[in-house]
Amino acid sequence: MIHRYKNNGYNIVLDVNSGSVHVVDELVYDIIGLLDEGKEDAFIHDTLKGQYEEKDIDAALKEIQELKDAEMLFTEDIYRDAIEHFKERETVVKALCLHIAHDCNLACRYCFAEEGEYHGRRAMMSYEVGKQALDFLIANSGNRRNLEVDFFGGEPLMNWDVIKQLVEYGRSQEEKYNKKFRFTLTTNGVLLNDEIMEFANKEMANVVLSIDGRKEVHDFMRPFRKGTGSYDLIVPKFQKFAKSRGEKSYYARGTFTRHNLDFSEDVLHLADLGFDQISVEPVVADEKEEYALQWEDVPKICEEYDKLAKEMIKRRKEGKAFNFFHFMIDLTGGPCVYKRLSGCGSGTEYLAVTPWGDLYPCHQFVGEEKFLMGNVWDGVKRKDICDEFKNCNVYAKEKCQDCFAKFYCSGGCAANSYNFHGSINDAYDLGCELQRKRVECAIMLKAAEAEEE
Repeated sequence: MIHRYKNNGYNIVLDVNSGSVHVVDELVYDIIGLLDEGKEDAFIHDTLKGQYEEKDIDAALKEIQELKDAEMLFTEDIYRDAIEHFKERETVVKALCLHIAHDCNLACRYCFAEEGEYHGRRAMMSYEVGKQALDFLIANSGNRRNLEVDFFGGEPLMNWDVIKQLVEYGRSQEEKYNKKFRFTLTTNGVLLNDEIMEFANKEMANVVLSIDGRKEVHDFMRPFRKGTGSYDLIVPKFQKFAKSRGEKSYYARGTFTRHNLDFSEDVLHLADLGFDQISVEPVVADEKEEYALQWEDVPKICEEYDKLAKEMIKRRKEGKAFNFFHFMIDLTGGPCVYKRLSGCGSGTEYLAVTPWGDLYPCHQFVGEEKFLMGNVWDGVKRKDICDEFKNCNVYAKEKCQDCFAKFYCSGGCAANSYNFHGSINDAYDLGCELQRKRVECAIMLKAAEAEEE
């Protein structure tokens, strides 16, 4: 499978099955397009002889054949033969999303968690439940040494003492079981203080700082329950926190909606505030919501991604580079074959834990009783749910078959698929369209970077 496109002056050809990317001239770009249509050399000569010299066409065809022989162009699907083995693989639990707080001190308009309630009741996870969750993870992680635990909400800092206790307990178990915990934290920043920053900088491998961008955008979508905005309170804290992280990871993470389709301005605003690790993502919501993205918005959103990518090139040359999460792509190694085929591992390797210890495939399924898999005391009882997610991959999704981005998005989010189509083996169509555009921009940025070097 071949994907050709033009972006920011580059003619880019992606060989989907091998992952090879080629930046080519107009002649090679045109010839590859004709070859992809099944045209023979003679037809190509007749079609292009008025535009290019015969000797140049011959030279280009020779170069293309060399790339085909090297399995870098028009390659066979290198993953399809592995799919049966992939389905039969043994899986272990390697990551938990601990819903440490089903409550929140903000009332974000787009919150899928219903201000932290997740279709249920407000609750805080006790130390006993959290401890049992870590024990469950250790017991079900097999020989895997590195384990991940994300403290999530609602707002996790509303249950800060339990977080500290659980980190201490996890560390106390590492040597005994030959495990290493990687703790992460997602916060809205309202309760952030120096003590929390110091602890997080010592213990949290990554922190996600929730901020939507410009003051008017953030305050409209992320107010307190009484309606006042939270921007002025959190920005100084987040700036201090990000600066203090040193070599440890963090993300300033926002959401854009129909109210700020010019979201590239929000990304650049965050960069101007000093954040160099940024993720501003499209809202996923029922189309009936007034802030939900609509199909008619897609051209504008794609235009914004192009605008952002060009500005990132400019700023990199000026020594003001920053990373945008959705444009980060590895063209050399990339994720392993299992990640390419199935993505995040929800329902198999990655599970969410409610404050009372129930297990769900991921945080976005919490509260959907159909997907209740078990609990941290009795383990996974619904093996059928686990098997369903194990078999969820790009080859199980009809919409993925002819999509050039399938090995980068790995079939997309199962929860989004279920929420829009009632099946985890479908795909959220609008999200797919935006994902394709982001992949194109990401590859273009790599081309620009290579040119600079």
